[in-house]
Parts: sequence; structure tokens; C-alpha cells
Amino acid sequence: MASFDESPDQRLAEVLRSVVTHAHAVVRETRLTEDEWNAAIKFLTDAGNITTDTRQEFVLLSDVLGISMQTIAVNNRAYEDATEATVFGPFFAQDAPRIDQGEDIAGGAPGQPCWVEGTVKDTDGNPVAGARIEVWEADDEGLYDVQHTDGRVYGRAWLESDKDGTFRFWGLTPTPYPIPHDGPVGKMLQSTGRSPYRAAHLHFMVSAPGRRTLVTHIFVEGDPQLGAGDSVFGVKDSLIKTFETHDANEPTPDGRRLDKSWASTRFDVVLAPEDV
Repeated sequence: MASFDESPDQRLAEVLRSVVTHAHAVVRETRLTEDEWNAAIKFLTDAGNITTDTRQEFVLLSDVLGISMQTIAVNNRAYEDATEATVFGPFFAQDAPRIDQGEDIAGGAPGQPCWVEGTVKDTDGNPVAGARIEVWEADDEGLYDVQHTDGRVYGRAWLESDKDGTFRFWGLTPTPYPIPHDGPVGKMLQSTGRSPYRAAHLHFMVSAPGRRTLVTHIFVEGDPQLGAGDSVFGVKDSLIKTFETHDANEPTPDGRRLDKSWASTRFDVVLAPEDV
């Protein structure tokens, strides 16, 4: 502990003292063997080796240990009726295309078309115009575009809320899928009898000047994986939404003609003030 006393960064020293305290406690309480210590070092080395620009194994590790959700909890305290936050996940991309209201983010990916609409408001009920709404999701096969190596882009876009705070777009009805489990995190889950599956979800990141940036998803009501458990502990009851299924011959909200069934859902976002 004393080795950090002269640190010019006292916050860093505080964090490192806590890390050392808890790490030493693990070694003492479990009577960690040298072979187990070596296995842990190899695990972390393997996690680093498999990490790329489009795959972050350490984010996966943080997610499946519940550390991501705990970090979100301490940094996004509940404020009035503001929408709850949940895990960011490892598949966000900075260069998503911009779309206009009512356009399609699917990009030809397989899956059931889904109409998504809602509003962005502040905690006083006022519409937030011009909020940046980033959305991204996996296809019906459980893959994000960045998991392919050919540079394809699908299942992601961003748009801005209208003057009245409304937004709308076409996407895909979310389906359950496994997190990447061909690496060290997947082996850890397998060794402990845990499933790599995530509950079906659609990612959102919503930001606006003077508002706390919201990172969240919405989940599909009735998804069997909700009962089986989400591998990254991201589900919150307030984020479970009804996805209504419609026949192909039922008119769509924007007059789009479809030759198969489609779904619709609503997600009203409430942003907290930036300084809470």
C-alpha cells in the first residue's frame, strides 16, 4: 500500500490500492496455487492475443463477470424516470451510416423486418430535438457486420430525432445469439457450465447537448432466453418491450410493401440531465 504513497495521481493510487487489496485477498482466501496463477496469466495472454479492432475479449470478460453492469450501475444512478442504462457490448462501430427517418438499417441482412418508433424526451417531459440516436444489432444468424472480414456494413446506423422528439426506422426483430465463445472467455463459460447466449436485444446509444448519454438496449418480451439468463447480466425489466407480429398483408406504418410477416415495437427514451 505504501508503494503508492508518492503517486502524483491520487485517484490512480486509490484505485490501485483497492485492486491490490482485493487481489491479495483472492490469493489468500483461495490458497491460489502456482499452477493456477500460471493458468490465469495464460488466460489473460490469450485474451490479449485474440483481441482485434473488431473483437474485444477483455470487454467480453468484463461483461460475463458482471463488472460491466456494476460499472454502469455506479456511473448511471437512477434519476426520476430516466431510461435505464445497460451494457455497451463489444460490437459498436464509430463509422455507422446516417439514415433519415423511416429508413432501413438492416442493409439486406437476414431476419424479420421490424418497425421501431418512439420519442426522446427529458425528465420534464419536453421533447429533445436533434438527439443523436445510434442503433446496432445482430442479424437473424446471430452475427454483427463487424464479425465478417469482408467489410460489409449492416444492422447499424444513426439518425436524429425530429423537432417533436420522435424517431422511426426499420430494423430486424432481435433474436437470441451467443457472444463469441471460441476464445478464452468462451472456454471459461464452458468450464463453469454457463451458457454464452444473450437475450434478444437491439442496441441504442442516445446523446444530446446537456443530457447524460444513454447506452442501453431493448429486449423482446416473451423471449425464452430471458428466463434462461443473459450471459452478460444486461436485462432490466424496464427495457423489456412488446414486439407485435403482423401478417404480410397488414399495412405497414409507412406504406412499405412486404412479402413476409413483420414486427413493430415502441421505445420512448427519457434522458437525464448531464450533471446528475
